[in-house]
Amino acid sequence: MTKRICIIGNFSGRNAGDAAILGGLLKEVTAAFGPLRFDVPTINTGFVSRQYADFDVEPVGMMPWNLSIKIFGLPIIRSILRSDLVLVTDAILFDMKLLNPLFNYLSTMALVLPMAKWRGIPVVLYNCSLGPAKTNMGKACLQRVLEASDVIILRDEESLGEIPKNRDIESRIQRGADCALNIDPAEEERIDAILRKEDLSPNGKHFLTFNVNSYIDVFVRSRGKRIGIEEFAALISAAVNQVMPRLDANVVFVVTQPMDMKITNMVLSGIEQHDRIRMIKNPDYTFAELAGVFSRAQIHVGMRTHSLILASSVITPVVGIISTPKNRGYMKSIKQDERMVEFDVLTADYLADMVVATWDNRQVLREELAPIIVEEKAKAAGATEFLQQYLETSAES
Repeated sequence: MTKRICIIGNFSGRNAGDAAILGGLLKEVTAAFGPLRFDVPTINTGFVSRQYADFDVEPVGMMPWNLSIKIFGLPIIRSILRSDLVLVTDAILFDMKLLNPLFNYLSTMALVLPMAKWRGIPVVLYNCSLGPAKTNMGKACLQRVLEASDVIILRDEESLGEIPKNRDIESRIQRGADCALNIDPAEEERIDAILRKEDLSPNGKHFLTFNVNSYIDVFVRSRGKRIGIEEFAALISAAVNQVMPRLDANVVFVVTQPMDMKITNMVLSGIEQHDRIRMIKNPDYTFAELAGVFSRAQIHVGMRTHSLILASSVITPVVGIISTPKNRGYMKSIKQDERMVEFDVLTADYLADMVVATWDNRQVLREELAPIIVEEKAKAAGATEFLQQYLETSAES
């Protein structure tokens, strides 16, 4: 009998990175164990059905008419309790807006995952990040999630700091990597078509890509130290204005999450050479197509974690502006510490100099990055080994 897996993450289709995670996970698990049935709780059932039509995926609606307030409601409970295995992935276990199910998953996970444990349904935190959990209530919720989990596969070292001192929990920790690393980029012909349609090299010059995040420094600095949106947009614009003439290169802004359109447009409005600037965005293009565009970029400068992951997965050197702990964790995991830009040192001059130095050394960086990414991709795919005990029947059939 085909086994059923409930996959929990933020799969609305709005974020190309989240969509890539699910695409990579479905690919890896199916390759390891053969045909399986997947429940995917989502607020956008149409997107899940269309995007993952090659797999036996059943979207589980989480709208009010499904008796759900996004993640909190009857559908998630029903989906978990009818499954043979529950996988929780991505970076949804943080405590910002903890009691708001429209934004936060952690409080709901702390309620429903113990139900699976009580019913004998295994729970695996699969290639995920933990935290940040800064409040006492958030830490308590995270501990309940960890206690309900049979295996804890972490995609970054930063998450270890969120683990409470508990030998039982610590014994379940394994090292993985982000599932999105193993997605297949679009075919070369499709990439060529996108470059022509969007005119990404208007004067025949090389291009680099940029990605900015509307959260700016919310996740990494206390309220009193945060930079304002206007100041930040002006800083990025000033850096780009320095970079383009120094490199004689075009710049393509890649928007992986529509909520970042406002700040991206603010940055664009401050750039002087508009004829050398382009923008492409999700959902106009899929995660595979965006990865294809990244493969043609000389370097990528990113704030969204999965812009960094998608770019580096196709061996494009990356500069990471550390807007979240998971950015820092990913950059460290691929040994790119020297190309991390923390907000405490971020200025237009500093960023421009970092971008120019990365551009000048891009060929060496590609050669250094290639074997590291091979290793990280193997870790991501290798996480399926920890599911063997739960899915061996499917693997044998």
